Amino acid sequence: MAERTCIVTRQVGEPDRLIRFVAGPDLSVVPDLKRNLPGRGCWVTASRSHVDQAVRKKLFRRALKAEVLADPDLGSLVDQLLAKSALGAILMARKAGQFVTGASKCDAAVRSGQAVAVLHAHEAAPDGVRKLDQARRAVEYMDGPVIPAFKLFPEAELGLAIGGANVIHAAVLDGQAGRAAVRRIVALQEYREGPGNETDAAKAAKDDR
Repeated sequence: MAERTCIVTRQVGEPDRLIRFVAGPDLSVVPDLKRNLPGRGCWVTASRSHVDQAVRKKLFRRALKAEVLADPDLGSLVDQLLAKSALGAILMARKAGQFVTGASKCDAAVRSGQAVAVLHAHEAAPDGVRKLDQARRAVEYMDGPVIPAFKLFPEAELGLAIGGANVIHAAVLDGQAGRAAVRRIVALQEYREGPGNETDAAKAAKDDR
């Protein structure tokens, strides 16, 4: 897909690094994460700060050439949609056998090279996070891959996503479904962190893209 221009920064970027918006039937601004909605679209750098800025400066009207109304909470809506997409991808990874839970299983997956990402619930205790961080660093020290870690969801959300289990620590395993889940997770983290704060997770996902 051809490169697109962000209406906030006026910089050209790949569509995967931007979010498309269209005008809805009621002239509301609608996020088009799958980039398949009909009609004229405009693009914003995939970060919460840029979406909020586009709303605040009323840039969607000029870009969509219509008297559209952007909800003041549009940035929050996009966050919710990205989170839902990431959790859905996690469920698919679970169904494909590419997602494990529990500190001991996560540690084993990291040290064996099966894990491509680690997830910690918001409620995760520092000691549990530290132990898995040690396992991740040990793999890197042995010239293994960088295994990113994320702390994006509360325990209840992670548990609900995979069928009601308690989830404090989890690992996404290598495989098509697992890597698809990591891409969605990275997109959510980058949206929240901003484009100027590229994480190891983002760097690790670029090769896969």
